[in-house]
Amino acid sequence: MTAREGSSPVMHLAYLDAGSGSLIVQAVVGGVAGAAVAAKLYWRRLVARFRRQPTDQH
Repeated sequence: MTAREGSSPVMHLAYLDAGSGSLIVQAVVGGVAGAAVAAKLYWRRLVARFRRQPTDQH
């Protein structure tokens, strides 16, 4: 390795066009919507696990 290779900054070229950005946004929104639907479907099961059963005190 020469002195020039060790001291020069590395240049990374990346290009995101509107289609790529839109795909990323759509994937994030879809993931959030999927997590919300899953939480809604399983909410009662989850809450029932942590809820105390009422005791019958007569």
